[in-house]
Amino acid sequence: MSQMHQETALSRCPNCEEPLESGDLFCGACGYDLSVVPAPPEDHPTIAMAAPVEGGAPGGPAASGPGAPTAAAPGSVEWSAAPVADRSEPPAPGGAPVHAPAGVRFDRPNTSGSDSDDFEPAAPVAPDPRTFEGAAFPEAALTPPDGTKLCVACRAGHVDPDGYCENCGHAQPRERDHMEQELGSVAAVSDRGLRHHRNEDSFAVSTTALPDGSPAVVAIVCDGVSSASRPDEASAAAAIAANESLLESLPRGAHPQQAMHEAIVAAAESVNSLAHDDGRAQEHDPHHHRNAPACTLVGAVMAAGLLVVGWVGDSRVYWVPDDRTTPPARLTEDDSWAAQMVATGLMNEAEAYADERAHAITGWLGADAYELEPHTASFKPDRPGLVVVCTDGLWNYAESAAEMAAAVPPDAHERPLHGAQVLVGHALDGGGHDNVTVALLPFAVPPQGAGSAYSTA
Repeated sequence: MSQMHQETALSRCPNCEEPLESGDLFCGACGYDLSVVPAPPEDHPTIAMAAPVEGGAPGGPAASGPGAPTAAAPGSVEWSAAPVADRSEPPAPGGAPVHAPAGVRFDRPNTSGSDSDDFEPAAPVAPDPRTFEGAAFPEAALTPPDGTKLCVACRAGHVDPDGYCENCGHAQPRERDHMEQELGSVAAVSDRGLRHHRNEDSFAVSTTALPDGSPAVVAIVCDGVSSASRPDEASAAAAIAANESLLESLPRGAHPQQAMHEAIVAAAESVNSLAHDDGRAQEHDPHHHRNAPACTLVGAVMAAGLLVVGWVGDSRVYWVPDDRTTPPARLTEDDSWAAQMVATGLMNEAEAYADERAHAITGWLGADAYELEPHTASFKPDRPGLVVVCTDGLWNYAESAAEMAAAVPPDAHERPLHGAQVLVGHALDGGGHDNVTVALLPFAVPPQGAGSAYSTA
């Protein structure tokens, strides 16, 4: 009993409450250094050690009031807690509060340089969202500064500059994952789809005026080549360059078909420039064109009663008459392996597009393209209809003109944005294996009889 005080003071680890053996220098459960545990001071106001009343009987008189020692059997020591203002203690494994000897802190060792072992409550700290697990923190503590983006998944973590949540790591939806734009009589929608990790498509829609004041409507759709580097940048650069070229040439009186040709050339030059801005000296990189950024392009212009289309690659334009009793049409021909097989008579269309090589493109915009061959065509529709400009992410699920017309909602010419949304939904319902982009341009002309004028270049 001569060592009762020391043994009882160290009968349990003050950090984790694990029972200790006599002579232990460290806790076997948590490794706590037991040599730093001081004897509890007799005058500490918050922790009291009960001891036998002098003169000895267990049932003898005991002090009263908060924090007073409680009666204990001879040869035993009990810890009891007095009221503590603004202090919390971690729960014991059994769920009851742990009351540590005075001078022992659960959070961190004394690093103040002072000899005092008194507990000093830490200043309130807002919860770290990376460790927040739904505890009852004040709402204000979770309110981020103005302009801070919160995670769409956990609604607690902040979003880092790379687009990931600092709390749960969830990748945030990027601006290009889903894009919509409606501008007068033209609308476009682009979506990442269900299988791709990013949206490599891009589009541009715009309106301008011809020299005589009549309106001109433009839609450009680009599809990044996934096997190339930076396909998302390529499609964006091409869409922007082609659109800007058309907005410059149409108002100065260029013929819409010539303006479309120039726009495709401008888009190609913009994509080519991406191969040279990666910071590497070209003289030290003889293969700088290999795997260069690349994309396809398709566009449509409505101006002066004409419908002009232009393309390089396998994105397409369809014509869907408002009168569904008249046949729809596909207005472009793919730059693809399948199209070449059909054109040369080596396969019929069904066989060619069923082949695994069907979507291998033979024309694209990029520094590693064999030769730039812009295709343009001009039409003069004799009846109102809808122009559908799209990537293969849509036409894979509505390949023929009849299938595309069936997918277009009947009121798309009145509600082009809604119609584009429905068509993107059609692709997603079909599997969404690719990025999906579609632009709709309602073409309004008074009926003039059957037939339409057509020219190509």
